[in-house]
Amino acid sequence: EVQLVESGGGSVQAGGSLRLSCTASIYFGGGCMGWLRQAPGKEVEGVAAISSGGSTRYTDSVKGRFTVSKDDHKNTLYLQMNSLKPEDTAMYYCTAWWGYCTPSDAVFGNRGQGTQVTVSS
Repeated sequence: EVQLVESGGGSVQAGGSLRLSCTASIYFGGGCMGWLRQAPGKEVEGVAAISSGGSTRYTDSVKGRFTVSKDDHKNTLYLQMNSLKPEDTAMYYCTAWWGYCTPSDAVFGNRGQGTQVTVSS
């Protein structure tokens, strides 16, 4: 089972940027990887997904602002977050799974411990 460790969270003001990283314990380039987030009192939400071939998909609320990418040689997944908004505040989780590589399917994958992102207005 792949183990995932996220890093890069923090506190920023609205309009700022953060880059999250996720290191996998084994090569998982053949499957789907992505990011989830969970805000206090809210359900987990799939944010972004990337396929083995590098195709990406995003939930509507982050399109044009977030970019998911990966480096298979380093077993590392990234999430570049620009133009951050207070509503992006959440715990962000890296996830890996087999199947359809969509943000909504990301909820079914293994996930790490998470990294907190806080955006102030």
